[in-house]
Amino acid sequence: MRLYPKVIPVIAREVVQTLMKENDIEVETLRIADAEMDMAAIMREYLASEERVNQATKEALERRGYDHSKFNQVKREMADVRGFKMGDEGIEYVIGQMIEFLLISRNVEEVFSEDAPLRRKIFAIFKKHLDLDAELDREARARMKNLTEGTAEWEVEYNRTMDQLKRARGLI
Repeated sequence: MRLYPKVIPVIAREVVQTLMKENDIEVETLRIADAEMDMAAIMREYLASEERVNQATKEALERRGYDHSKFNQVKREMADVRGFKMGDEGIEYVIGQMIEFLLISRNVEEVFSEDAPLRRKIFAIFKKHLDLDAELDREARARMKNLTEGTAEWEVEYNRTMDQLKRARGLI
């Protein structure tokens, strides 16, 4: 699952609205927007941390003289060194941060539910909005049946098609 900046406000709004509707949290009407901004800030901070790891990875690739094909391997190393969680672990980390913040936020009057039910509900919202990568991948591959996977031409066309699909859905 990948977190896109464009879906952050949608996820934040849905988390707060869902938890309020299901009586997991209580938020004053005038503070709903602030609570949503708090949730969005947590996700934006995660993306900023990921960008710092990406930048460190690029610098490490240059220092070591590696080509871009080793990016993911070096990124895992950089993430481990910094204690940065990636992929599904990263989403779990963000959800944990959101739950912790619900408990200390001035914008949330009361939290009525335990962590586990909150985690399940928030994860379901994330899953709904972040499972786009697999869907986009399937759609891009379906459009490229005339090319042989693994060729340079296929890679270029795949990246172009993915960018088009992401733009069409407002992800970039």
